[in-house]
Amino acid sequence: MLPRSPVGRIGAYPLGEGRYRFSVWAPLVERVELKLTSPVRRLIPLTQDEQGYWQGEVEGIPPGPVDYLYRLHTAVGVVERPDPASRCQPYGVHGPSRVVDPHFDWQDQGWKGIPLSQWILYELHVGTFTPEGTFAAIIPRLPQLVELGVNVLELMPVAQFPGERNWGYDGVYPYAVQTSYGGAAGLKALVNACHQQGLAVVLDVVYNHLGPEGNYLGDFGPYFADKYRTPWGKAMNFDGPYSDGVREFFLQNAEYWLEEFHLDGLRLDAVHAIYDFSAYPFLQELAERVDALEARTGWPRVLVAESDLNDVRLITPRKQGGYGLDAQWCDDFHHSVHTLLTGEKTGYYQDFGQLEHLAKAYRESYVYSGQYSRYRARRHGNSAVSRPGSQFVICIQNHDQVGNRMLGERLSQLTSFAGLKLAAAALLLAPMLPLLFMGEEYGEVAPFLYFISHGDPNLVKAVRQGRRREFSAFAWQGEPPDPQAEETFLRSKLNWELKEAGHHQVLWKWYQTLIRLRKTQPALQHLEREGVEVELFSGSGLALHRRQGSQSLLALFNFSPDQPATYTDWRGGSWEKLLDSHEAQWLGPGSSLPAKSQGDPVEVPPYGVVVYSQKPS
Repeated sequence: MLPRSPVGRIGAYPLGEGRYRFSVWAPLVERVELKLTSPVRRLIPLTQDEQGYWQGEVEGIPPGPVDYLYRLHTAVGVVERPDPASRCQPYGVHGPSRVVDPHFDWQDQGWKGIPLSQWILYELHVGTFTPEGTFAAIIPRLPQLVELGVNVLELMPVAQFPGERNWGYDGVYPYAVQTSYGGAAGLKALVNACHQQGLAVVLDVVYNHLGPEGNYLGDFGPYFADKYRTPWGKAMNFDGPYSDGVREFFLQNAEYWLEEFHLDGLRLDAVHAIYDFSAYPFLQELAERVDALEARTGWPRVLVAESDLNDVRLITPRKQGGYGLDAQWCDDFHHSVHTLLTGEKTGYYQDFGQLEHLAKAYRESYVYSGQYSRYRARRHGNSAVSRPGSQFVICIQNHDQVGNRMLGERLSQLTSFAGLKLAAAALLLAPMLPLLFMGEEYGEVAPFLYFISHGDPNLVKAVRQGRRREFSAFAWQGEPPDPQAEETFLRSKLNWELKEAGHHQVLWKWYQTLIRLRKTQPALQHLEREGVEVELFSGSGLALHRRQGSQSLLALFNFSPDQPATYTDWRGGSWEKLLDSHEAQWLGPGSSLPAKSQGDPVEVPPYGVVVYSQKPS
């Protein structure tokens, strides 16, 4: 389980029989001492190696939780700080760290992962997914997700953050699992249960910045770059002096999550804010380290980047000059669908709103592949047509696109029930990897708001002001909910009882049916570009052709809320209807579309979607 790195494992871990090893990187600190605070109190000098790691082994520690701090002797004085690579912060972000025994009784020995091309992801926030807001409370809900048909659970960040309410992107201890969620043991139990039920697990990790409160990395060494800034604070030092130690900190972190927690992959937050102009980019090195881990363990691990750059080099194989990441989020698809259904044209939505944008998203994934972007006032992106759809994660809702709205409205509050069915079909019939955001599948009405529980009043004030500035580009009216208020957090919790009745129950079954189609129709399982053809018809209609072998599948979408769209270009053959959103079972007004077609024109109703399959004669 030890990472294969040039410096050995960082952090603190037990060696057995009351012996523990400690290792921390602090290349510019004059002297470092280990201060044990429990179960015994000791002050132990550490020895520095040539790479700036201070290390030591301690014996004779009696049973009980081992809590500790590092005592740093610097040119400006002595300070005591938690371990940057702490595995547990039982007293919060400012208190002592605790050693965690990595042992866990895994029951997933037969698990070999799920091929990336088959992924159907479900993103959730641990704190708001259930009333309890813990890892343990998710486990009883897993059978419902399996019944729905998703097969990959994507967790928003769980690294220790200030307080007990946070999206997770303010984490300051990248190795420590949030204690209020259930800590390391709770996360391992969740992953274990997921694997036993056939679900893969991906964790969202943040390598582009750390939150401000409880962030003591700068006391240990040059973790942060003076020459770069991110929208969230100081950028990490990935290419400057002493950057080897910073890179190693995050490389080992990725290995730690994937190996010790049996995770199937990592979602890398906002890699466009990882500033690295070195000849050997951090993201490439990360991909190589994960490939090596995959070879050792015998089952696939996946790296999925979130990027605002539309730069295909992220997912281009290293042999072809790319970084070799496995996949990336693709926001262009979301923006295309969202603007068609809502008509919103402010902020980054000003670059979208035409049906051709969605058509190009289906064909090429990136809508902006070098064209001029009004929002950015420059050309944006490059072409992704050379990469298969299985390298792009798309959505119609996610934590960002919902939670970064001033009032946190979900799509259920912005369009009609027919619009929700249309959007779901546009997503789940797409030749890319679909991601659902928790509650989307039954039309959750609770908002997903931005929330924090910082202890620093000045920081809370700054967050409130910063959120208002972010909303200015969208011209939203009114006052945003207070992110520090507990009520803001509580309002964001799911209302699971909704899915049991009415149109919520019907929408859930609609999602389940679409997912079943995706899993059983060969044409929908084929994500290569040559199997996809898109055409526009009748002003508001989009025809998505999917082909694999002898099967052809045709999905007809009408994005007009009040006018029908007539399709005529059948190209011969006999077609059988598989799904029709206007049928009564989907709470439609009733459908006049034929169950079988020999090529006669069909009139797709407003906000309607119908799917036909052509069987070989």
